[in-house]
Amino acid sequence: MYLPPHDPHVDDPMRFKPLFRIHLMERKCATVECMYGHKGPHNGHIQIVKKDEFSTKCNQTDHHRMSGGRQEEFRTWLREEWGRTLEDIFHEHMQELILMKFIYTSQYDNCLTYRRIYLPPGSPDDLIQPGLFKGTYGSHGLEIVMLSFHGNKAKGTKITGDPNIPAGQQTVEIDLAHPLHLPDIENLRDFSELSRIVLEVQEQVRREEQEREQQQQEEHSQQAASQPASPLGGGEGAEGEETAAGAEGTTQEKAPASQPFVLPMGVISRNEDYPRTCRICFYGTGLIAGHGFTSPERTPGVFVLFDDDRFGFIWLELKSFSLYSRIKVSFQNAQAPSREAFDEMLKNIQSLAT
Repeated sequence: MYLPPHDPHVDDPMRFKPLFRIHLMERKCATVECMYGHKGPHNGHIQIVKKDEFSTKCNQTDHHRMSGGRQEEFRTWLREEWGRTLEDIFHEHMQELILMKFIYTSQYDNCLTYRRIYLPPGSPDDLIQPGLFKGTYGSHGLEIVMLSFHGNKAKGTKITGDPNIPAGQQTVEIDLAHPLHLPDIENLRDFSELSRIVLEVQEQVRREEQEREQQQQEEHSQQAASQPASPLGGGEGAEGEETAAGAEGTTQEKAPASQPFVLPMGVISRNEDYPRTCRICFYGTGLIAGHGFTSPERTPGVFVLFDDDRFGFIWLELKSFSLYSRIKVSFQNAQAPSREAFDEMLKNIQSLAT
């Protein structure tokens, strides 16, 4: 299991923790050992469920328990997962979230299911190389997000989740057709000014979506009225591609090499060591929800590209900032055999989450 570094140090390397091992014996037989817990390897079981999926089960779960009971297990887990003690965490809401995560994860330490994840395919036109990133999520700590590109959209999909937004959900969506022009550094400190800019673009996006829907309805009506069907449908696709490419080209031409950046006053960041220059910003939306993924909604925000390995997202409604840093672990045999296979995988992990 790959664990993120301790919050909020997103630039630190991932941590590695073995969960099981297989001993291949003579005569084509094998033994499985569970590595979970603090009492050494013990008897386990592995089962192939279906293609690209298998499960492990511990047959001696008493090896996962500690002599000091759940309190000692919680304190040990807290030191390993968060690198701190409960006394270090003063925020009551954060204590509640951490306890929820401990209870949830410890319920499933005896039986785990593994499913294959493909790394996102890239192209020369991508803003940066797609891949896996560590990101700060307030009191939830660090989580893993997969950044992938889909035409004039970029998507950040959660690989690890929390009590509010589970793994598999699309945490952020970036609209690459709508770059944001930030004000000068002094005006950028004013949250109301940034909010005004973002909400104006949000309204523009809403109007454009309405116009597209209206245009599609008119084209469908024309196709139904004419025999044979008119080629307007194909024209629309070509026009859409041209518009997206044109928007991207404009973005690249106008984007400066770097521009000063600072978080507006009142925006909370777990990591104050974020870059003070950025390349470009885009309008985007972020997914927020209550505990148990209740009342989910997409809210406006700002995607900030710092460099090839780091980006950020300002959650306008939460007045919060997430900083993301690329995971530089080399995963073998993780490339998708095709774009279709990757898209299918994204659908599958989202359906599991819902």
